[in-house]
Amino acid sequence: MKHPDDDNELFNRLEAEMAADSDGHVVDLDKARSARTESADRTPDASPDSGADRSADPSEAGSDDSGPTLVDRPAPAQSGPGLIDRIRGSKRLDVLPAWVKSGPEFAEAMRWLAGHVWHTIAFHAIRVPFLYVPKLIWRSPRGLANTLTRIGRWAVDAEGEPLRQAEARRENSELYLKLSRQRDRRVRLRMILTILGALVALGMGLFLVYGAEQSTKVIAATITLLMLGWLGAPADAPLATRAVIKTEVQKLTSDIVVKAMASIGIGQITSAVAKGQDGIKFVAPITREGPGWRADIDLPLGVTVADVADRRARLASGLRRPLGCVWPDADPSEHEGRLILWVGDRDLSKTGIVKWPLANARKHDIFKRIPFGIDPRGRAQSVPMIQHNILIGSLPGQGKTASVRVLACGAAMDPSVELWLHENKGTGDLDSLECVSHRFVSGIDDDSIKYAADSLKLLREEVMRRAAAIKKLPRDLCPDKRITRAIADKRSLKLWPLVGVFDECQNLFGHPKYGKQAGDDAEFIIKLGRALGVILILATQRPDKDSLPTGISGNVSIRFALKVAGQVENDMILGTSAYKNGVRATSFRPEIDAGNGYLAGATALPVVVRTAYLDDPATNAIAQRAYALRKAEGTLSGHALGEDPEAVTGPSYDLLADVAAVVPPSEERVWNERIAARLAELRPEVYGGWKGENVTSALKPHGIKTRDVAGTTDDGTRTTRRGITRTDLTKAIAERDEKRGAA
Repeated sequence: MKHPDDDNELFNRLEAEMAADSDGHVVDLDKARSARTESADRTPDASPDSGADRSADPSEAGSDDSGPTLVDRPAPAQSGPGLIDRIRGSKRLDVLPAWVKSGPEFAEAMRWLAGHVWHTIAFHAIRVPFLYVPKLIWRSPRGLANTLTRIGRWAVDAEGEPLRQAEARRENSELYLKLSRQRDRRVRLRMILTILGALVALGMGLFLVYGAEQSTKVIAATITLLMLGWLGAPADAPLATRAVIKTEVQKLTSDIVVKAMASIGIGQITSAVAKGQDGIKFVAPITREGPGWRADIDLPLGVTVADVADRRARLASGLRRPLGCVWPDADPSEHEGRLILWVGDRDLSKTGIVKWPLANARKHDIFKRIPFGIDPRGRAQSVPMIQHNILIGSLPGQGKTASVRVLACGAAMDPSVELWLHENKGTGDLDSLECVSHRFVSGIDDDSIKYAADSLKLLREEVMRRAAAIKKLPRDLCPDKRITRAIADKRSLKLWPLVGVFDECQNLFGHPKYGKQAGDDAEFIIKLGRALGVILILATQRPDKDSLPTGISGNVSIRFALKVAGQVENDMILGTSAYKNGVRATSFRPEIDAGNGYLAGATALPVVVRTAYLDDPATNAIAQRAYALRKAEGTLSGHALGEDPEAVTGPSYDLLADVAAVVPPSEERVWNERIAARLAELRPEVYGGWKGENVTSALKPHGIKTRDVAGTTDDGTRTTRRGITRTDLTKAIAERDEKRGAA
């Protein structure tokens, strides 16, 4: 046990130190430390069972890693990584920029450069004969006057006159005389040269007028006029205009970033800046990356990238840049406080239409990623399809169906893929792909909803069949018990990829009769069909628990959210806590940011993507190539071959035949409103309540466009309204029948 006197001595010493410190005296730390060491040396070893004695021993307390290290005690030496380890752990910067090493990005850069050069050449070439040459001729008299004036001033040494006058005013006669003699020598020489030059010019002029060929005269006159026009150009009116006007964007500097970060309302950063510190640490120089600037930043302790992303609008205000130019991202290879701030030169929404890389390709392998769009830095982004299910959601009119069309076209370009398309809006957005679909429906009526629900039931049965078939395959052919390219190519196994697209799926899952069972079937397929080659693409404009079952939204692996209304809808599509973590599709602006969305699951971290766009003619061209591929390889099936009697495209009627029945051959042009009235008389149970706009939208998928048609109203007034021609109608019917006959 410890002797009581030792404890008293130690206590007295500590009390004396505290008293001295409180009086403002300097404590001799060496003496205090030696006194404590002597006291500890005189203390016998404490019993292991005595917790109080162990805690009273300073040496024992100092050895506890969990306790604080006293400032007057030497900290224990800690061995850190050696020089070689630090070198190995350092991050090597790329020798070449990423866009140089990427084939598609390099090709895109070269295409842009070639286009820029060609635009500049064409811009000036078209203006040379019609603008530049006439302008030079108009300015040639002024150029002649300027030339003669300059020669005359040079000959008489006019440029030295201000200096000579200045010396005269200062009455410096000696210097003035020197300057005058110098001027006389210059003028004599220059006048001789001027006269000789004038004689030579006169001789050349006489020769050109009387002795030269006609072509030489024209060339000489043209060159003279152009040179005089060039010399006569005013300083503030250049001859050529700019072919490209550069947008001046302020360079991103550390000072700008620090000020902007201090303005977003994060306490740790604000307080550090107020004390004269930066508050953030730049781990690498700010550099150009793509069409913008990149800054790698270490945030203060306790601050995450999500905190900054939550204040993106404030950050954009601090940087004085549009919201669509400022994109704070995390670095998945570093800690949670590593911020990658990318500031673009222009708003992402002003990028324009993004071209799809596969728009002109002959075919594509679905086992490879499908190009989907670009991120704010201009880097291509793609989506894997195999072993994934995809959920797309947004408010109406934000580009949801266009995103579905890109993925569906990518799947269609693989002839081994079996497509099941269900467009439960009835507007015909996917009609171009009908010719390559095993099952197809377009409509919002009960029959169309039932057809889509039946498809999910059949897909569930297909998943169960495939599970049994995979189980029977030998291990050397299927070691991982999942569909591969080799297995898909063996048509006898019937295990090719199957892609089911359900656009506007809220109309299916929210249906009072078929919705519940359809939701159960979809959840079953999503959970089990992933490894079996069955892929679902679901798109909805109402992501809530009633129209999108949580079992579906919680199990899809790839999510794409365009503009959504609020936090609930955001997390329904992007996953729980996405909004809290700063992944907020609510930040996109309606209409302005149409086509922009957060893509989660396709990359390590959610990324903003502007999707590629395919209009109806481009989609139709892809569908025709896909049809030819399938026909050549013998993979057309079901609806594409007319073997799907259950397939419907809305109500069970032939719209084109009905329109042809109510528009007689004698009526070449007819208003759509009259067609609607006649159709309502023909089939009131189908066309009742139709107006001219309904006829327009119903005929559009068939390639029949409305136009201005002149006619007479019932009261005899001549006017022009929207209508169609019977020639377009008969042409559409003939093309449809020809396609069916070919199939």
